[in-house]
Amino acid sequence: MVSPPAICALPRSKTFMRYVEYQVPSALEQIGQIHAIPVKRHDQKLIRHLVMVEVRAILNAPDLTTRLGVRDRAMMHLCFAAGLRVSELVGAMMANLSLQRPPSLLVLGKGRKERCLPLWKETAADLRAWLTLRGSVRVPELFVNAEGAPMTRAGFEYVLEKHARAAAETCPSLRDRSISPHQLRHSCAVIMLQATHDIRKVALWLGHADIRTTEVYLRMDPSEKLEAVEAVVPPELRRGRFKAPDALIASLLADKSAPPA
Repeated sequence: MVSPPAICALPRSKTFMRYVEYQVPSALEQIGQIHAIPVKRHDQKLIRHLVMVEVRAILNAPDLTTRLGVRDRAMMHLCFAAGLRVSELVGAMMANLSLQRPPSLLVLGKGRKERCLPLWKETAADLRAWLTLRGSVRVPELFVNAEGAPMTRAGFEYVLEKHARAAAETCPSLRDRSISPHQLRHSCAVIMLQATHDIRKVALWLGHADIRTTEVYLRMDPSEKLEAVEAVVPPELRRGRFKAPDALIASLLADKSAPPA
């Protein structure tokens, strides 16, 4: 139990304060003062994502004649196609995957919220190929490492970075870039937004509890803004008839032909 005098020494985290409200009701006045502190504004940069050509290059990088190559393709393909967080990917369970028509995956997201995602037939094909080579490992997770233990976050990050470097040899735009699992998720979101033009569907697909979290993809996608531009008739403006004097033209031509100092 936290005593009221200790409240001021704690980090001013509003999330933590919501917890303290129930634990220390006598400190509600102090907690209310902390909630009243305005949130500090900070720069909100656009999220980096991959275009389809780059995604395709990465997915084609693994050697599909090897067991680990088949696994890597299936992992990366599922992460992108389902827009999964890396924790959702490595935590995917065999029991939650259905490859019957239509194929789908039951995902346990943040806050233990479940969502059922249909899969592309191409994604399902890669998963079938992996299941034929997965073997009889004694763990319930869908993806395992070379020792048969569950795949970890760090393990998948290493796999993705390795294949992204290989893909950069055929896709120049990937050179000198650090590709993270979350960029696959962002890329899925942008592509889905371009296809559906419905931010609510994208929020449901990604498992966002608050649609305001998904609105960042509206800022990322220039095609959304282009539609707004094309929908408005620009004003008809009177054009000027400015004519540069001959002396000005001559001086500009002279400056252009003069040798550099």
